[in-house]
Formats: sequence, structure tokens, C-alpha cells
Amino acid sequence: MNIALETSEVRRQRLEEWVREYSDMVLRTCYLYLADRALAEDAMQDTFVKVWRGMDRFEGRNGSSVKTWIIRIAINTCKNYQNSAWHRRVDKRKMVEELPAARVSQESRAIFMEVMELPDKLRQVVILYYYHDMNMAEIGDILKISRSAVQHRLKKAHALLRKELEGSGFDEI
Repeated sequence: MNIALETSEVRRQRLEEWVREYSDMVLRTCYLYLADRALAEDAMQDTFVKVWRGMDRFEGRNGSSVKTWIIRIAINTCKNYQNSAWHRRVDKRKMVEELPAARVSQESRAIFMEVMELPDKLRQVVILYYYHDMNMAEIGDILKISRSAVQHRLKKAHALLRKELEGSGFDEI
């Protein structure tokens, strides 16, 4: 067998494995950033195209996990989408209305709306930490910031959320 074909087959299998393992997480991340299901699906596809193209470069990275690398690509792809003129006109409040009612309580919706109103830097860490259950080291790797910076952003986001939700019946924030 030709070595080039063999290498291509290994890359294809690796990508298929990564798509199976991380596509749900990538889609959720894109949806939280873009507030539109169809756009999130497009961003997910673009993310995996970029993963395919950069797969060889990733192999030599120092200690990064595949998960953090792929999520970083997804976030950057979403940022590119957000810079488009169309996306600036999207109403993020509609996004919460599209969430399935059976799975999300009114309290969760209210908290989620406040999270979506946080500044980008704070919203990113909240989404990765609370919605994707990532640890601070993984978040730091994705956002290319230190663990202490992640911790600081989480504390600041928590304080802002507490202030915004005070008096709304959310004592546990």
C-alpha cells in the first residue's frame, strides 16, 4: 500500500473519532456563542474542516489535549462568525426561547440570560466551566491564559451574576 494513502486513511479515521467524541460539545459551544442553531451547525462543520487541515500541526503540540485544541478552534471560528455584519443583528434573547422547555427550568433560563449578558471574557469561562464541566487548566489552555486568570474571571463573573440576580429569588448564586 502507498504510504501516502495509508497516512491519509489514518488521518481520516482519527478525524472520524474526534467528530464522534467532540461534535456535541463543539455544537453546544458554537450555539452558546452564536445564538442560532443553523449557524452553530455551520460553525461546527467549519471547525472540523479546520481540525482536518491542522491535524498534522497539532501532533507536535506540547501537552495540549485534543479536546482543548478543538474547542479553541471552535471558539475562534465563532468569533469570526460574530464579526460578520449579519451576526451583530441577532437577538440573543431569542436563543433562550429556543431551548427545549422540558429540559430547562425558568430559573435556569433566567440565569442563562444573565450569563449571556456577561462580557465576552467572563462569559467564555462560565460557559466552559459550568456548561462544559472543564477544569481551570483546560480552560486556561483553550483561552491561552493562566489558571489564576481563569479563577479571577470566574470570581468576577460570579460577583456580577450575584449582583444582577439579587432580589430575583436566586439565593444560591
